[in-house]
Amino acid sequence: MALSRRLRLRLCARLPDFFLLLLFRGVELSCIITDSQTNDPRIEWKKIQDGQTTYVYFDNKIQGDLAGRTDVFGKTSLRIWNVTRSDSAIYRCEVVALNDRKEVDELTIELIVQVKPVAPVCRVPKAVPVGKAATLQCQESEGYPRPYYSWYRNDVPLPTDSRANPRFQNSSFHVNSETGTLVFSAVHKEDSGQYYCIASNDAGAARCEGQDMEVYDLNIAGIIGGVLVVLIVLAVITMGICCAYRRGCFISSKQDGESYKSPGKHEGVNYIRTSEEGDFRHKSSFVI
Repeated sequence: MALSRRLRLRLCARLPDFFLLLLFRGVELSCIITDSQTNDPRIEWKKIQDGQTTYVYFDNKIQGDLAGRTDVFGKTSLRIWNVTRSDSAIYRCEVVALNDRKEVDELTIELIVQVKPVAPVCRVPKAVPVGKAATLQCQESEGYPRPYYSWYRNDVPLPTDSRANPRFQNSSFHVNSETGTLVFSAVHKEDSGQYYCIASNDAGAARCEGQDMEVYDLNIAGIIGGVLVVLIVLAVITMGICCAYRRGCFISSKQDGESYKSPGKHEGVNYIRTSEEGDFRHKSSFVI
């Protein structure tokens, strides 16, 4: 691909222009000198990017990040091979012709390298209860210029606003084509289906894999019944523990041993233990 511009040293001609190019293609940036009285004018190419100016062609050789994939043809023009996103910039051709009445002139060409989007990353909730809000997300970071996004449900394109299309009057959603978000303020049963997103720019388009979203009804009666069952079970367990305490089921063995200790000996009574008479034998009588 070539983009040619004419440069007249006898005229004050500075004609800005731009050129769109796909990634990894080749491009020719040309400035053509007419009506020059100088046989061998000096040619320089400069690259202006993010407010900084660097040399591309100076002192009859390629310089900077374009070295190795750029050459000069026709003495004044540049040919760039395998352009990348970093090559997007303003290129300025400067000509110095000392034998001309107008010794210096220049022109600029803006080069924009377009990059096709890759498959975006989509996030779709698997299940959402009826009446609840839901957000679906779609993001892509490689495409240039920045892609715009569109959402599909069951292969049917969704409008940016459900209220703008009678076909979706039972839905309540909004699509942000710049951020890639699909927001439901309150989902309905009709919103169930397979969703996917497409990211597009002037260089091409790409889509993510379809993902299913189910919208289900909330069983209020079932939820209340389940809560009541749990409360009843807790009440029965609590009553059982209280009854067990009352019946002494939780008294420790230490307490049981202390309740069966031998009664204390009466004063004035002396007991001795012998092997012939069993455990105890009376030795003396009470003294009154």
